[in-house]
Amino acid sequence: MFELLLRLADWTETLADSDWAVALLSLIAVSESVVSPIPPDPLLIAIGLTDPDSAIWLALLVTVGSVIGAVLGHWIGRKIGRPVLHRLVSKSKTARVEALFNKYGVWAILVAAFTPIPFKVFTILAGVMNFKMRPFIIASIVGRGARFLTIGVLIFAFGESVQSFIDDNFEILTIASAGGFIVIGIAYLVFTRMQSARHNPN
Repeated sequence: MFELLLRLADWTETLADSDWAVALLSLIAVSESVVSPIPPDPLLIAIGLTDPDSAIWLALLVTVGSVIGAVLGHWIGRKIGRPVLHRLVSKSKTARVEALFNKYGVWAILVAAFTPIPFKVFTILAGVMNFKMRPFIIASIVGRGARFLTIGVLIFAFGESVQSFIDDNFEILTIASAGGFIVIGIAYLVFTRMQSARHNPN
C-alpha cells in the first residue's frame, strides 16, 4: 500500500508542468482531506520548484483547499456517520483514532493536520463525534498551514537544493516540527493558566 502511494505521489510530480497543474493541486488538496490517499505535498514541491517565487502563494492555496476539504469531511461525517468512515478505513483503526479524540481532543486534529497521518480519517470522525466546528477549523488551519507553508518557505528560500532534503526527510521533519509545535502549545497553556491563577487566587 505504501509503495502504491509513493507511485501515485511520483505520478503527480510529472504533472507539474501542465497548464492545469495549479487546478489539479487545488483539487488534490481538497480531496486528500476527505477521500483521496494522494497527499498534495509532492505536487506542491514540483510546481513550486518550477517557480520558487510562487511557492508561498501555492502553499497558501493548498492550505485553503485542504481546510475546505476538512470542513467537507466533517460535514460528511456528521450527516452520514460511521458507514462512510468504515468504507475508508478498518473499524480497528477507527477505534484507535476515536480513542485519540477522546484523550487529546483538538490536539489530535492538530497533529493529524501537520503530520503524514491520514487526515481524512480525523476530519470525518470529527463530524461523526459532533466535534465543535470552530476549534476544528482553527486546528485545521494551524496544522495544515504550518505543514504546507514550511514546504513553501523552504522552496522559496533554497529552491532546487531543498527538494532532495524534503523528499528524504519529510516524515522526520513533520513529526519533529509537530513535536516542537505541541511543546510550544503546552507551554502556552501552562503559562496562561498560571497567569489566570495569579490574577484569580480564589
